[in-house]
Amino acid sequence: MDAIRPALDGLLEALGHGEEPMGVYYTDTPPADGFHPKPGPRVSFEKEQRGEMDWGAMWGNFSCVLGQTWLARKKGKPAWFEAEAYGCPGGSFFLGFHKPQADFICRYVSSGVPGAAEGEKYMRTPEEVRAFFTGIDPRPAPGRCCVIQPLRLFEGVRETPEVVVFFARGEVLSGLCTLAVFATGDPDVVAAPFGAGCANIVTWPLRYLAAGRPRAVLGGADPSERKFLKTDEWTFAVPWVLFEMMLAQWPASFLTTETWAGVRKKALRSRETWGE
Repeated sequence: MDAIRPALDGLLEALGHGEEPMGVYYTDTPPADGFHPKPGPRVSFEKEQRGEMDWGAMWGNFSCVLGQTWLARKKGKPAWFEAEAYGCPGGSFFLGFHKPQADFICRYVSSGVPGAAEGEKYMRTPEEVRAFFTGIDPRPAPGRCCVIQPLRLFEGVRETPEVVVFFARGEVLSGLCTLAVFATGDPDVVAAPFGAGCANIVTWPLRYLAAGRPRAVLGGADPSERKFLKTDEWTFAVPWVLFEMMLAQWPASFLTTETWAGVRKKALRSRETWGE
């Protein structure tokens, strides 16, 4: 990680972006400091089918992955999650701590659970949600914990993030999306698939990578995550291999042109307007 710092600082300066990205990795050792949800009952499809899931206890400890990540961003510390401290049943599924997803959640994301939960109505029917969960098929967590932390916390340690996540507004996103194309030569390298906020910063990038096609994933369309993003802010997540390509190639890209200089001025103006 230490070796990429000059290139990363240069890229952020060229973009006009003031916040370093976050890195995602799995480990068997929880961080000594940081933010994590309170422990709760493990989500289990099998337990649900036996009528043993305590949904009241689960909702009582509810905490969004993006909410914990928001705290980590503000404080410069790790956010971490595990099977017993996941915060959200969607997050538990998308981070790879359990599957298949519960029927209750399929109904919650769509039409709702009469007498228990109003539906989010993000998809029309529980069957459509089930098909989505089956299709995305998150990789089982390769470690006890999923950790999301600022990239600077990887300096001087052995771990390398699997996914790098930028939080940015429109002008900076235009630079990141176009740079991903420049670095790969692939005009379709940026994807914006449906999913929860955590799916778009973890599950989808890893899924594309496992399929042999590293892609950048644009996220932020999930209405439930918007409260944990700044106004007009979206996420841009890339697997480490694509991040390295972007770092290596940005000095030869459009980011050095007069065209980009005009866009960068708007990015800086946005930061000034929002007091950043």
